[in-house]
Amino acid sequence: MQFLNFKEGQFIDFLSYKRLAAVISGLLILAGVASIVAHKGLKYGIDFKGGTNVQIQFSTAPDLDQLRQLFAEKDMENVVLQTFGDPVDKEILLGLPTGSPLGTGEKLTSELRKILLPQHPKLEIRRIETIGPKVGDELKLSAVQAILIALGLVLLYITIRFQWRQGVSAIVALVHDVLVVIGMFSIFDKEFSLTVVAALLTVVGYSLNDTIVVFDRIRENQGKYRKKTFDETINLSITETLSRTLITSGTTLLVVLTLFLLGGEIIHDFAFALLVGVLIGTYSSIYVASTVAVFLTKLVPPAGTVPASS
Repeated sequence: MQFLNFKEGQFIDFLSYKRLAAVISGLLILAGVASIVAHKGLKYGIDFKGGTNVQIQFSTAPDLDQLRQLFAEKDMENVVLQTFGDPVDKEILLGLPTGSPLGTGEKLTSELRKILLPQHPKLEIRRIETIGPKVGDELKLSAVQAILIALGLVLLYITIRFQWRQGVSAIVALVHDVLVVIGMFSIFDKEFSLTVVAALLTVVGYSLNDTIVVFDRIRENQGKYRKKTFDETINLSITETLSRTLITSGTTLLVVLTLFLLGGEIIHDFAFALLVGVLIGTYSSIYVASTVAVFLTKLVPPAGTVPASS
């Protein structure tokens, strides 16, 4: 990474692109919001909307498209089918919405056998798990609370370690990341489940780590280069940490991309959330958090700060 070697005090002028970055961020968030409105909400999984999960093992590897056709012939096009566990186990996870005509309990088992046995005479229904709509609503509330608590603790930590300006900047960047990831799930019509919430919290932690590294270098450079403006200090700090950011993000992306491509359907959405989150988190730690920090510093300058350029 020879191109990242700079003489002391040299930097890339990242903040000269802050208006372009603001436009890009605005378009990404607006596109996500427009998609959610057009779809009349997110495509919630059974975790949130309620329904039944059925784990089924076959004697031969099942064809998901063929199974979907079997259920479509029974006027059940809205079932969710995905492979489950190790491929050698030949198992699938069948998701049925609340109020499915197949019913519950023994009736569900009987109706499933009627549909599947003609083409799959040897199968085993290994597990049936039902989540009611009320439980789904409670899980939605718990998911929102988890994200808000995480953001609140982040704000408190960064305010104590740095300044309230950096704390607010980090929160804006994290909210930006969460909104973009959620928007992408709507745009690509992917299912939003508790697994995705876990991925979002992982993205929050990952993005925060990048942001703190930049903020820590900004604090060091403010003491080292007292005659530089705040804009110049931020550009210098981002430049000095850029090599570390690219290496860390690049290696993480390789792992996440492998999970996304080869991990199977059961973790596909989780890997997709991480893939988008790592990309957008790296971008936001450079442009969103830093740009907001510049704006707040110009709005309410701390004592002893050299004014930022316009």
